[in-house]
Amino acid sequence: MMFETMREAMVESQLRPTGVNDPVVLAAIRAVPRERFVPPARTGLAYADTAIEIAPGRWLLEPLVTGLLLTHARIMPSDRVLVVGAGTGYAAAIIRHLSRHVTAVEENSGLVAAAQANGVDVVTGPLADGWAARAPYDLIFIDGAAAVLPSALLAQSADDGRLAAVIIGDDGVGRATVGRVAGGHFAGTGFFDTGAVALPGFGRAPKFIF
Repeated sequence: MMFETMREAMVESQLRPTGVNDPVVLAAIRAVPRERFVPPARTGLAYADTAIEIAPGRWLLEPLVTGLLLTHARIMPSDRVLVVGAGTGYAAAIIRHLSRHVTAVEENSGLVAAAQANGVDVVTGPLADGWAARAPYDLIFIDGAAAVLPSALLAQSADDGRLAAVIIGDDGVGRATVGRVAGGHFAGTGFFDTGAVALPGFGRAPKFIF
């Protein structure tokens, strides 16, 4: 009951006042117990407005960012959705309430096991490669941050498909962003600034200074 109360408080105090107002999205968020998707030692933070480390270098996005991305993505039941960087499976579990066709990909074996323990079907492979076997996708949902978007992943988008992610700009600031993919190129609009760490394979190559 404590977690149910905390979940409802998260919806009413964090999400609804800040633009997460689609009743279908809110119902999906209410249906997924977030405390099951964080490490046991951090369950007390499950509904706090903060990102949570779920593995070395891997983070569960703060609830507001996840909610905003899902709201702006406007997922339809018929959409084919690819969740990249499924982690422990939280976003994928919510999206399963919104779409009948969800593929979640993860490369960290510990996170794959955690997602499967939470009842989320996950395919295993490099995140930057996506999952071409079920392409094209109407929505590519990157459950984390990206400084670059791999061409192999963009090629799996349907024509004029959508992509949602925290995009890290040249200034190093992450912005929750939703946009369209056309001709292998992504164009989107950032609508919320947030700190985030790039997923493996989605960071910029280091620059060498001579």
